[in-house]
Amino acid sequence: MDTLSWRGVFPALTTKFTPADALDFDAMAAHLEFQLDAGVHGVIIMGSLGENATLDADEKRAMVDFFADAIDGRVPLVVTIAEAGTREACRLAEDAAERGADGFMLLPPMRYASSRRETLAWFRAVGAACQRPVMLYNNPVAYGTDVRPEDFEALADVPVFQAIKESSMDTRRIADIRRRCGERYALFCGVDDLAFECFALGAVGWVAGLVVALPREVMRLHDLMRAGHWAEARALYDWFLPLLHLDVGDQFVQQIKLVEELAGVGSARVRAPRLELDAPAAERVRRVFQAAMDSHPGL
Repeated sequence: MDTLSWRGVFPALTTKFTPADALDFDAMAAHLEFQLDAGVHGVIIMGSLGENATLDADEKRAMVDFFADAIDGRVPLVVTIAEAGTREACRLAEDAAERGADGFMLLPPMRYASSRRETLAWFRAVGAACQRPVMLYNNPVAYGTDVRPEDFEALADVPVFQAIKESSMDTRRIADIRRRCGERYALFCGVDDLAFECFALGAVGWVAGLVVALPREVMRLHDLMRAGHWAEARALYDWFLPLLHLDVGDQFVQQIKLVEELAGVGSARVRAPRLELDAPAAERVRRVFQAAMDSHPGL
């Protein structure tokens, strides 16, 4: 598609692996339908939660081929670009556009904490290769490069840059970006346990993590916030928060994948160098999940 509606809930899908550590397309097909049945507005593949760094170039292209075919235009397919080098990022962007990507989520350079000049040059170079609408992704906590509000202002002349996933953990950034850029970008919450705060400040979308296990709960919370039903949304958010807290920390991938397994919609299996949670950490996640299910408010 030439245009993309940057609104609503876009799950950051997990990548499913077989016991032999191959891509499990059967599991991903079933999980995709689970998400679409819940009414999500778009799909993001190969993000941080999708263990991007452990996928080789052939696997990434196979993922784009698979999801473009399986989605078949029902919602936008957003492909993550998170490469180490500009050449590789541009090549993947060009290939993914040809293979059916509707848009991209573009991270700063991986494995290198770039300067402001280098970061802006990277975004412009890769953006020129994308040929599709782009969501810029800022996560300095995880990746060491901070894309500040003034940087988004400097990039506003690039037409394909249409949305921002803001994951700096500082909700003041939402207001600061809007102050500098007005409505130039669609602003997305990128941290599950700041969703209420981000929407209260004007976010129009949510790149969500726990949605992969509990999509109907996430969709309900989103709908309440977008409708301005803040008291009802806050009550649901308060129930959800212990689970949403699992979207942060060094082992957020393992935590969310374990919740998928506990919910019966996925596997805790991850790809090395990640390892599944040790027994105490896994038990903590199980307790959080069970407590939430025991007190589920209903939808």
